[in-house]
Amino acid sequence: QVQLAESGGGLVQTGGSLRLSCVASGAAFRENTMAWYRQAPGKQREFVARLTRLSGTVYADSVKGRFIISRDDAKNTAYLQMNNLRPEDTAAYYCALEDRMWHVKDWGQGTQVTVSS
Repeated sequence: QVQLAESGGGLVQTGGSLRLSCVASGAAFRENTMAWYRQAPGKQREFVARLTRLSGTVYADSVKGRFIISRDDAKNTAYLQMNNLRPEDTAAYYCALEDRMWHVKDWGQGTQVTVSS
């Protein structure tokens, strides 16, 4: 059974930075695409960033140039470095394991990011 555990969320001021981590267990980490999604109160969950098993990256337009997704296969861990944070980035952030069609197979429990203005 796959388990994804996020950490690193918190409260930060506008313009600040945070780094989220996602540790995966019970999965062939190297064979999967890792992704981050977020959900703000009252809104649908939305895609943020994706890192394929061949190290290709995809970003939502809203975070392009500010967020960086990376992975350490030796640690079964994916990261989301978030820079120049804005109040509209406030949301619960979820790590996801995706299949080759980029469909989510597993979700983490989420970590809250709050950006104050």
